[in-house]
Amino acid sequence: MENSHWNSLPWFSGKSPLDEENTSVLSPQSSVLNPEVTLIPQPSALCPSVARHLDAPFIGILLGTAVGDSLGLPAEGLSRRRVARLFPGPWRQRFFFGSGMVSDDTEHTVFVAESLLEEPNSPQQFQTRFAGRLRWWLAALPAGVGWATLRAMLKLWLGVSPRHSGVYSAGNGAAMRAAIFGACFASQTERLFQFVQAATKVTHTDTKAQTGALAIARLVELTILTQPVTCPAAIIFQLLASLTDAEDDPEWHKILGKLRLSYEQEATVAHFADTLKLNRGVTGYVYHTVPVAVYAWMHHFRDFRATLEAVLNCGGDTDTVAAIAGALTGATVGPQGIPPEWLSRLRDWPLSIAFLQGLGKALACQKRGEPLPFSVRPAWMTVVALPRNLFFLLVVVFHGIRRLFPPF
Repeated sequence: MENSHWNSLPWFSGKSPLDEENTSVLSPQSSVLNPEVTLIPQPSALCPSVARHLDAPFIGILLGTAVGDSLGLPAEGLSRRRVARLFPGPWRQRFFFGSGMVSDDTEHTVFVAESLLEEPNSPQQFQTRFAGRLRWWLAALPAGVGWATLRAMLKLWLGVSPRHSGVYSAGNGAAMRAAIFGACFASQTERLFQFVQAATKVTHTDTKAQTGALAIARLVELTILTQPVTCPAAIIFQLLASLTDAEDDPEWHKILGKLRLSYEQEATVAHFADTLKLNRGVTGYVYHTVPVAVYAWMHHFRDFRATLEAVLNCGGDTDTVAAIAGALTGATVGPQGIPPEWLSRLRDWPLSIAFLQGLGKALACQKRGEPLPFSVRPAWMTVVALPRNLFFLLVVVFHGIRRLFPPF
């Protein structure tokens, strides 16, 4: 990549953060909790014109998550072959008469964002706020709840502390809501780790769930700090390898080897999924979901449409994989890079487009130390979505019945 892009940035000091000589911040030898280099100063030190651009990744993450979620929701659980036959033609929202609604992927991301607005400094207090929102969310009878998350929320209702409510699971629930941490704590990697860990342990205790969530958060952090024009593959591979030790987690590093080989061969996203034996669809196992979403983001870098279409065509847990891929790409290209027709067909309440934009702007203002132009909903307010959830459930039942009929 040419260095002219970096010369225009006010914090540029003569060398691109993507130069090979300057990659120690992401080297496998550097601790996740002790980053060696801070690439840019805190946003409060940036000039106003640059600081305003920080709104884009926050809003892009929230809208990207929602769009991916809404596109993939009708196809969730279907094989790759059945997806192609049941949903031919260009990808668009099909949940309810050409419109899209969101599921737990977007809702949990919003809960994380709202809890961060309330408690941006203490991981423990954030964890309590987040757990409270999950508790009330269950009271609103959501139609789709992961098995691990459901058990954790039941434990919360029984009075178990959020520090001990998680269950041993390597599902993708923690990863689907992790992208926003990378934006909120960009250049504050130790705090990023602490908050990701706090959010993960509310529902999942398997270290794989934390690794997957941390991978998504740190990739967003990398994107925001470096603003790459082309995919910084070498740094991405170093960052992902640094998350765990090869001896402690050989599975993760074996997957990274396949990811690197597929990227070097310019293989399709479907071909990479095949290397993980996911030819029938991407599962909810975090070490399936996260690598496929990351590979699609890298392979179709800065192309929101191509990235999401690639993961949706893989079948399986389409809404979550697309939500994560949408968050990564949304952080990279901002809301302006999301196809307008996909945004216009996203119609939901209370998590509307306007709500998500306001929430993203509030997070960016908090990052800059400005007054919040947003009133955070109290945790119990999630219960007001009960009528919406009942309607959502009826539509889900309709889709379930529809799947009983051709084409197979």
